[in-house]
Amino acid sequence: MLSLFSSVGCSDKEKITEEIPVSELTVNPLTLEFSAEGGEKYLSISSNTNWQINFLTSGWVRPSITTSKGNVMVKVTADPNQSKESRQTTFTVMANGVENVVVAITQAGKESSDDSEEPESYIEPDNTGMRNLSSLQLTQLMGVGWNLGNSLEAIIVNNGVYSGGETSWGNPVTTKTLIDSVKQAGFNCIRIPVSWSHKLEDQTTYKISKTWLARVEEVVNYALSNDMFVIINIHWDGGWMNHPDYAHQQAINTKLSALWKQIAIYFRNYDDRLLFAGSNEVMVEGYYGNPTSENLAVQNSFNQTFVNAVRSTGGRNHYRHLVVQGFNTNITYTYNGFVLPTDVVEKRLMVEVHYYDPYEFTLKEDQPYNTQWGAPFAGGDVTNWGQEDWVESAFGMMKSKFYDNGTPVILGEYAAIHRTSLTGDAYTKHKAAREYFLEYVTNAAKRKGLVPFYWDNGNKGNNSCVIFDRSTGAVLDRGALQAIMKGKVTN
Repeated sequence: MLSLFSSVGCSDKEKITEEIPVSELTVNPLTLEFSAEGGEKYLSISSNTNWQINFLTSGWVRPSITTSKGNVMVKVTADPNQSKESRQTTFTVMANGVENVVVAITQAGKESSDDSEEPESYIEPDNTGMRNLSSLQLTQLMGVGWNLGNSLEAIIVNNGVYSGGETSWGNPVTTKTLIDSVKQAGFNCIRIPVSWSHKLEDQTTYKISKTWLARVEEVVNYALSNDMFVIINIHWDGGWMNHPDYAHQQAINTKLSALWKQIAIYFRNYDDRLLFAGSNEVMVEGYYGNPTSENLAVQNSFNQTFVNAVRSTGGRNHYRHLVVQGFNTNITYTYNGFVLPTDVVEKRLMVEVHYYDPYEFTLKEDQPYNTQWGAPFAGGDVTNWGQEDWVESAFGMMKSKFYDNGTPVILGEYAAIHRTSLTGDAYTKHKAAREYFLEYVTNAAKRKGLVPFYWDNGNKGNNSCVIFDRSTGAVLDRGALQAIMKGKVTN
């Protein structure tokens, strides 16, 4: 009679199941001591699992990032202590399966003889972490970029009053999960448009809220922890720069200098993966015609003010790669009227332009518009201008005038809206033409030496440029993503 049970051998009993890794967490140092002037210090956090920092959100000291995984350098910033009394607090670093690590933080009180309220605005040049690379050489390390559009630049202007915040234009709060997904998809550069005027503590001195600076820094660190190149700028910001005329020139340059000195000082200790871009599409508000010689001259002065402000802070900013814009970032206007600012350091400037041609295909939402583009769709719904020959000509102008003379070019924005309201054969052809456009423009930019940054506005639905779900990081437009990644290969 056959037994219903079989015997179990010793070798089976001795099988070793897969071991679960033991959670680890190391924090160094365990004490941070600040002078009354405040400043910045660093915590090294190492872990093989997710970790987070708990701290008093209303306190005088804050970390640049509060949650991550792996090995991270966290910048800790302390505000100046205006009291004569010293103060203390703690950060608690926590991770699953390990004992919490407490970091003790102290700050000395202000001495009665100490009349300084702010740290020195200038320090001696420091090339630590600033590789001996020209801007042209740096861009050769940059593949393709992605824009965190309609997030940190979200701002509301009502009768001259600035308000709003990161979620004001419909996108959720930016997370590290999103930026991780962008890197995993193949982008190694990120452009973070930023507005500042809605986060000023003083509209007279243009003092930026430290809380806002810390939030921008947190998003910057999401990207840097992925070893990405990062560009931050002053984006539209309510349009206060869009008066490039002599009557407004001095006032705009005053505010521009004040903002950039603060931004530059705050981010001064970052390495050369962080770039600053002075402005965005500076133009005469609402006018898209040819600029006057006055418009061009005043816009050029904005670029010079930006460069002077950043360099005046010293430290690593003496060597930082800076991005300056042509008028309205238009390729033709930039070719004809842009003047490269003078600089105290050689070959550390880049020029930025944008590309949305032909408008009838890329951005126009109201009829009549065109749904197709390029030679494969000739005879279809295609414009009679702005096709492949214009891409080659436009990018060729940037190559001959700038790249070939040692100044690289950033293609800070390009895209074509996704007309998902189309149906049937019309949609099928539009989708294919749009992906062909993205591949061709990306490839042409790389062939001509430009670094392309795709514009993603995050908004889902018809007439969007979205690739990634801002809440989950999931890829929503696989076709557009594949087209860009295919286009970045030039050999």
